[in-house]
Amino acid sequence: MTNNTDFTGQVVVFVGAGNGIGRASLKLVADRGGRVIALDNNKDALTALAKDCNLNADQVFTLDVSQEENVRAAIATIFAQEKRIDALVNSAGMTGPTNRKLEEITWAEYELTLRVNLFGTIWLTQQVVPIMKAQKYGRIVHVASIAGKEGNPGMAPYNTSKAGMIGFVKGIAKEVAPDGVIINAVAPAVIRTPMNATTSEETLKYMIARIPLGRVGEAEEVAETIAFMASRACSFTTGFTFDTSGGRATY
Repeated sequence: MTNNTDFTGQVVVFVGAGNGIGRASLKLVADRGGRVIALDNNKDALTALAKDCNLNADQVFTLDVSQEENVRAAIATIFAQEKRIDALVNSAGMTGPTNRKLEEITWAEYELTLRVNLFGTIWLTQQVVPIMKAQKYGRIVHVASIAGKEGNPGMAPYNTSKAGMIGFVKGIAKEVAPDGVIINAVAPAVIRTPMNATTSEETLKYMIARIPLGRVGEAEEVAETIAFMASRACSFTTGFTFDTSGGRATY
């Protein structure tokens, strides 16, 4: 019987691989036989990841997803090197301002959050879709957030970016489905990751109080869902936002 969760022979690109959900997901897919390519804007995190996972120099790339030309160049380089991209997992993101009222947030702060979380998502998808269409196969996973479904007070830029991501995934999934390309999002609640280190205590308390399981999630828990989404096993679900919110969202 074929194991459709096995990644042997597949090239899986991870953006935001240096820490948290991206790192945990990369390690899991590598353990399941995939050739993983790690991208992040944090060089120190990439160096530590490469050492931990025994990655070669051609498996590690620095990337700032807030710049379209950088995204285009990175994907082109990887494709020229690997000749294929079977799956893309994008967990690059930033929280932006937290516990701040809308009128207190500058446009520069707002725009940067959008460029990283939403524009980066769009640019990455634009670059890998033609490759996957030509292959007649592909899996794309974007890490959204419960904030994109329900909104968190004091986090307007983040809410906007993640809601935009969810809407983007819904529409693009319908465009690319006939070409064998599956694209989904995953919406975690608050997860124990470095990204949440800058989230205010008040905001964290608000989010945890709304999780029926009564705790933060672990990156490894989200990684299990992502690994399924990026695999051949995820073959009849597209345009969907998977839940990893500890019961906060049930839709």
